[in-house]
Amino acid sequence: MMHPDVPSTASLSLFTGTALSSSGVVIGRYSTSFSLACRTLPGPVRRDIAGIYALVRVADEVVDGTARAAGLDDAQVRAALDGYEAAVNAALATGFATDLVIHGFADVARRHGFGTELTAPFFASMRADLSVAEHDGASLDSYIYGSAEVVGLMCLEVFMDMPGTRAETPEQRELLRSTARRLGAAFQKVNFLRDLGADHEQLGRTYFPGADPEHLTEAQKAELLADLTADLDAAVPGILALDRRARRAVAMAHGLFRELARRIGRIPAQDLSRQRISVPSAVKLRIAARSLSDSAVVA
Repeated sequence: MMHPDVPSTASLSLFTGTALSSSGVVIGRYSTSFSLACRTLPGPVRRDIAGIYALVRVADEVVDGTARAAGLDDAQVRAALDGYEAAVNAALATGFATDLVIHGFADVARRHGFGTELTAPFFASMRADLSVAEHDGASLDSYIYGSAEVVGLMCLEVFMDMPGTRAETPEQRELLRSTARRLGAAFQKVNFLRDLGADHEQLGRTYFPGADPEHLTEAQKAELLADLTADLDAAVPGILALDRRARRAVAMAHGLFRELARRIGRIPAQDLSRQRISVPSAVKLRIAARSLSDSAVVA
């Protein structure tokens, strides 16, 4: 029972702040790269981005083996994902959830004006991971939109509420949305390449149509890298239109993934499925330092 001296609004504020703080723990434990990039954001914005990341991270864990490691069978994993989406939808409608990650996410979504138009495609892609072993071109496009592009659009809604973001006209907002989608797609494609072997061997998934992870050719690798590099390049105008504080954070993430792509390009195609490429800490710090410079060019 709530203490009679504690106003209900203060109680909700405490609960919501605790929820978003817990989301910060999730991003810190699961992604050193995104956590590093987010450190340049103002505190309230950093908490909101962490709130988005934590929600999608938990859903991803449900379908990527954590639930099965806990002993759930296929039907139970699907039920867990369905239940998670239902809880998210309820929280978006009411503004409250007993689950801290869901509550924090719902608070972010309601304050910044997005909802099931973005979460529904996300959960559809998570559900596809439970049933689609190999993608064709159309299903891959749909999967990338739901699993990555909408996450970029969620983050963009937070950034568009920052005073320095150029989002006053419909044309400016369309530029920001189209480039956020390209950036999310690039990040996902890089992850597909760096996780080529694990996705195939441990999860039984092949994302790139016609590209057998065990027999990837140099020509196929070059084509995939050219495609994701085009996405990275296309994202630059949108990054430059963000508030300076958000621009620095997104430029840092952009630089980290471009460096991953470069390193993937140096690995023989036949070896990609046998190792997971990463960026050394010293290189990450150099990229971070470069992104903090006002004169830095996203490249």
